[in-house]
Order: sequence, then C-alpha cells, then structure tokens
Amino acid sequence: MHLTATADYALRAVIEIAEAHPKHITAQQISETQDIPLKFIENILATLKHAGVVSAKRGVEGGYWLARPASKITLADVIRAVEGPLANVRGTRPEHVKYHGAARPLRDVWIALRVNLRGVLEAVTIEHIVTGKLPAVISRLNRRREAWLSH
Repeated sequence: MHLTATADYALRAVIEIAEAHPKHITAQQISETQDIPLKFIENILATLKHAGVVSAKRGVEGGYWLARPASKITLADVIRAVEGPLANVRGTRPEHVKYHGAARPLRDVWIALRVNLRGVLEAVTIEHIVTGKLPAVISRLNRRREAWLSH
C-alpha cells in the first residue's frame, strides 16, 4: 500500500482534532504540532470539511472539530475523503478492471487486496488511535512474524 502525504497529513490532522475535543483546534495549531505546512493542512481541512469529517467555524473563537464522534470515524473514512477509493488500479475500481488471457485472475487479486485493506482501515477508528487502544485484529496481525519483514 502506498499512503500519500495527503492521506498521512489528513489522518494526523483528524487525530489532533479528536485529541483537542471538546475544544476547537486551529489549522495553525495542527500545522505546528504535526510539522505540516500550514497551506497544505488548510487545503486538507477544507477537503475533510466538504466530506463531512470535520466541521469548522471562522473567527477568534473558531477552529475545527469532528463532525461526528471519533468512535464513528474510521481511518478508511479519512483516507477516502482525501484520496477516493482505498484500492484502485490505474484510477479504476478493481471490479471494473478488465484483463485478458493469462492475466484474468489479477482482478480477483486486486479485489482480495481491497477486502484486506478494508479489514484493517475500517476496523480502526480515530478514537482507537487517540486512546492508544487498538482493536484486537491489529494486535493479532502485528504479532505475525511476517508483519515485520520488509519486502
């Protein structure tokens, strides 16, 4: 899986917003805490607002807050908000990819990959990250020896 800077920054921003709850947090505060360029985080926050992940208020008392509880926002929700579908092949959803000849089974591999990505990214909420209490499925996967092998 290739996680873009945009997705990484979006996740970190949403985590900072959740951590600040019930107070609002500014883009400037997120930028400074997470060492993310301010202009970049402002654009990401606008996208997250448009997607309904965060809410915002302008002015002296303004800032950002989660649009719904942290327990209801998954990592997948945030990544999809800024990047679109979790898995695609050249910009196409795996089920729409057409292969011919010996390559036909590749489509099924891409679909299985998407299922596994969802299994992890939809299981973990922003609340899990903020509290540091990850779901058991994550611990089980991380205990597997091959999880720590770089390929």
